[in-house]
Amino acid sequence: MYGKAFAPEYQGALGSLSVNSSLADVLVRATEQLRTAEREGPPGEAARCSLAVAEAHRRLGNTREADRAWKASYRTARGAGDHGAMAWAAWSGGTLARQRGAMPLARRLLALAAELGERDGDVLARGYALAGLAETGRIQGDYEAVDELHEQLLAEARERGEARHMVWALEGIAQMRRNTGAYDSALEMFEEAAAIAEKADDRRGRAWALRGVADLVSVRDGDTERALALLSEAAELCRAMDLTSALAYNHKMRGNVLYRARRYTAARNMYERARTEFRAMGEPRGEALARLGLVKTHARLGREPGRTAADLDELQLALEAIGLHHARRLTESARSELGLVPAREETPQGEGRAGSQPAAEEEDQEAAVAA
Repeated sequence: MYGKAFAPEYQGALGSLSVNSSLADVLVRATEQLRTAEREGPPGEAARCSLAVAEAHRRLGNTREADRAWKASYRTARGAGDHGAMAWAAWSGGTLARQRGAMPLARRLLALAAELGERDGDVLARGYALAGLAETGRIQGDYEAVDELHEQLLAEARERGEARHMVWALEGIAQMRRNTGAYDSALEMFEEAAAIAEKADDRRGRAWALRGVADLVSVRDGDTERALALLSEAAELCRAMDLTSALAYNHKMRGNVLYRARRYTAARNMYERARTEFRAMGEPRGEALARLGLVKTHARLGREPGRTAADLDELQLALEAIGLHHARRLTESARSELGLVPAREETPQGEGRAGSQPAAEEEDQEAAVAA
């Protein structure tokens, strides 16, 4: 069993905010409360308000403002000797670092957050920090290293009845299964995550889960129209909450679906839109993955093979610089798909009606708990 989803990163005077609150509204209210706390309240309250400011800015794509806010939250909490508030600030900073492609910094901050959360006895802060570490490893392609941690955190979330973390863990495990070709079980887990999110009124989690379902009904079943309808539903949820990053990933997935349907001009337009959105918010991983889609789409539309090969060489360096350990596999799979080099190995197939999805279209998304 599980209860309604809640947002533990909204604390103190902001504790009444919903996980579904518009981020623009969160930013206004958190900023106002921060000013009040700085004038009148204890330092711990100011630290918690700064955390909410940081998270609103991060999710809106305002990375510089988010960086200043989480650091202010950490400094204030440290001055007050509040290890719990320090843990949440470090979690926010680590999540931002991952979003900006700084994987080593993300790991350091998230490990610090887990240590501080355990020292303070804050189970949720520790859980969110460990989830952040698991997600960072997953995004980098280190599936063996973090699969067990995902399973552990899912079991803990089920035991506590915490819907938001259940949804996060299900989506993370489903993503790894999808990327290793286990399409049927991945789809089941994304659908379970979507159902839990809907019942728990977790619209963020549902938006991400619907994106995963859309991906799989496209790649496994070839059902383009259903996939696009699911993405449209998810996009509306993102817009209602101002989930800038999630919406950009939604647009990139729409490009993937259109690409698989060989609607290359429409796919190119979506990839270009997503790349522009990622660039505007300073999210290099999303930008690089959108660029990968663009390179492949331009090749299908007739770009000279030499230019495509050069683009993939440049893109591989960009992916490696971000810290994606599977960068070479992504670009080499794209080369094989486009006929630039012989295929080196068989592409993993799904358990049921597996499609011919190349590894170059592996999906690595931010999960709902961080979105």
